[in-house]
Amino acid sequence: MVVDNLVLPKATHNLVRRLTGQSRPDLALSLALKDLVRLRIKEAKSQIAEFEKKYSTSFQEFEAAWKGGKIADPYSYPVEQDYFEWEAYVSELEGLQEMSEWMI
Repeated sequence: MVVDNLVLPKATHNLVRRLTGQSRPDLALSLALKDLVRLRIKEAKSQIAEFEKKYSTSFQEFEAAWKGGKIADPYSYPVEQDYFEWEAYVSELEGLQEMSEWMI
């Protein structure tokens, strides 16, 4: 895709150039974005793994148990907060994985 008149501030261009080793702004920005997506995927997977370890199950199984009334104290603050955070990481991971497929 060609975007006319894309302007990167000089500081941004210098930053992505130094981070990636690419002098062309388009390549440098593309590489920086790929790295950011990979980093966020790694972080989301790490957070999901922590919840899986804590509850000894996957989110899908936890959610089914939650909806089936098999989770003790499901609406206590800590459990409910874990549920919402875990769900957010799972959703974020799905979105990030989709984004990574778009990148060349």
